[in-house]
Amino acid sequence: MPESKRLVDLVQSRIDEFLMSRDSIVTLIGSDLTPLMDFSRQFLSGGKRFRAQFCYWGAQSVLAADTGPHAAQLEAKTPADVGCGRGAASTAPARLEAVVSAASALEIFHAAALVHDDIIDNSDTRRGAPSAHKLFESLHENEGWSGGPVTFGRASAMLLGDLLLGWSDELLDEGLDAVADRPSARRARLEFNHMRTEVTAGQYLDILEERAWLAHPESQLLDRALRVIVYKSAKYSVQAPLVIGAALAGASADQLSSLRAFGLPLGMAYQLRDDLLGVFGDAAVTGKPSGDDLTEGKRTVLIALARERLDDRDRVILDAQLGDPTLDQGQIRALQELITASGAVERVEALITAKVAEALTALETAPIAGATRQTLLDLTDRVTRRAY
Repeated sequence: MPESKRLVDLVQSRIDEFLMSRDSIVTLIGSDLTPLMDFSRQFLSGGKRFRAQFCYWGAQSVLAADTGPHAAQLEAKTPADVGCGRGAASTAPARLEAVVSAASALEIFHAAALVHDDIIDNSDTRRGAPSAHKLFESLHENEGWSGGPVTFGRASAMLLGDLLLGWSDELLDEGLDAVADRPSARRARLEFNHMRTEVTAGQYLDILEERAWLAHPESQLLDRALRVIVYKSAKYSVQAPLVIGAALAGASADQLSSLRAFGLPLGMAYQLRDDLLGVFGDAAVTGKPSGDDLTEGKRTVLIALARERLDDRDRVILDAQLGDPTLDQGQIRALQELITASGAVERVEALITAKVAEALTALETAPIAGATRQTLLDLTDRVTRRAY
């Protein structure tokens, strides 16, 4: 089995084990809290696990360069196997346990962010299934409770997101506690904390741009859209997981700097691809309705570039309809055609190509284990060439 597949399986096992340990705490309070656990499991099952993979390979890029006792690969198949080094925290298994816990914590953090993001965006689906607030809304309706199901659904989903956010911290700390190299553990914790602050700020910038873009000069809109990409997605999706894993593995300052230089442009390319999928993606592939970013009013780089090339009449049409949740499929198709005709799609594709080239240049000279370079190249291709 390829190592990436082993990692995905191991992360899922670690998450399942962690949820089982918290299940007794939550359900002991009362059986009516069961939906919190059921929905947690639902949102923590499956997915591409890109953040977990970048975290692991960030660590491996450091550990595999070490010919000493820290060098390790994913030989274990279960969390118990990974934890076989507990008590001998300077060994590779203890390091690996911490990396798997950190990778799993990133996935729980991601799930929390998605739950909150769907509330903010009024998005009814996630990965082709109902979003968290819609699940709680259906629960309210099915049980015939008093009050409004929409209010109950949103409030409950907010609490679920908060619960997952706290759990991501707990799982990270469980892994860090197994590492005897305390400076590396502290560095990984600080990187995680930094990521959490930046992505929250980035989320605010995202909703700010949807509402405040008219207050800024036209010449600033592209740069402001790029700033959202950096802080809401690029750092949190690629750069931070790489650096957290590498820090935990005891990376040098040069190694961390090189991984940052690789991870940021790659993360930007990843989100630029996501922006294209948000407008043109097939619902069967993305799990979200086609044109979802149009009805949500996302002021992305794609939209900023389109507005630069549209004439006044078409720009007025785009501005008037962008963010209208009542858009029908015909109106969505018309906006898609308008954006395509502006040349914005080709310009975003060119920007993706440029950002990937920047990332690969940084990777080529990075002082990391040569054996991991090809895996990072493969991951680069996977996160930037997703189909519409």
